[in-house]
Amino acid sequence: MGYVYSSSVNTCTTSQPGSKRAAGAAAPQDLALWSGTLSEHAEFIEASALYNRVFRYGDKGLALNSNLLSALVHNGGSAVGVRAPSGDLIGFAYGFPGTDGTHSFHYSQAAVVDPAFQGHGIGRMLKEQQKQVALGWGSHRMHWTFDPMLSRNGHFNFNSLGGVGVKFVEDYYGRERTDRVLVEWILDDRPDPYAQYRSLAPQSALGESDWGHVIADGDRRWVPIDAGISSGDDETEAISWGRANLRSSLHDLYDQGFVIVSCRRLTAETSVYLAVERADDAPTPAPKEAAK
Repeated sequence: MGYVYSSSVNTCTTSQPGSKRAAGAAAPQDLALWSGTLSEHAEFIEASALYNRVFRYGDKGLALNSNLLSALVHNGGSAVGVRAPSGDLIGFAYGFPGTDGTHSFHYSQAAVVDPAFQGHGIGRMLKEQQKQVALGWGSHRMHWTFDPMLSRNGHFNFNSLGGVGVKFVEDYYGRERTDRVLVEWILDDRPDPYAQYRSLAPQSALGESDWGHVIADGDRRWVPIDAGISSGDDETEAISWGRANLRSSLHDLYDQGFVIVSCRRLTAETSVYLAVERADDAPTPAPKEAAK
């Protein structure tokens, strides 16, 4: 089963998996988007091509294997996509079952969106579709990581989806510039223990001189960052400096038992993370040793 979504509203109509076009609710530019699971070899080839194109991977060692995707969807994993009205695959996400030694979860390894179609809620569609697959496999939480230098991704993960940044891992992929924050998204309907913090903003003005530093505010901690950094930007001296400061600050926050619950734009130049103490009824991350 797949769905046809309007790109601007939350209504949708059902569509059979083989259907790549269907009439959806009216939307700007008539953008009715099909969302569903991928299960055929040709679809996995499309997904791999989109993945490589969006991430601009020239190294074949970083390419996505279509046989792997096929094995994943048969063994607790996910491969979901979004198609434009033309039938072209414009969004893709995949994942697999995982454990941290304490909890089991569905791990979302990657979600990619064709740059020409960003801003139409496709990332949300992918995550919601992946959520349904995960629930179908019996998972009630999802994990993934993101680069904390990318404030737009932070806002989506925390403020749009309601995820929580539960851990910071330096050089997650064993390569330079792969620092990641681990996000946990609870898939069932339990109350969000951090709901009261998601819409807060700092009372004091924060700007460029504060980027990457922890600003204490009672029992809260703010971490301003450069709002203008995008994935694929060249690693300038300024970005490297900001990355080093942010790395140090995140290590300190997580060592002190904080979690990240929000990332909001303050000005055109500055976004800010909000870290708060872990709620008593919130999931507890596995010990650091489990991540090695």
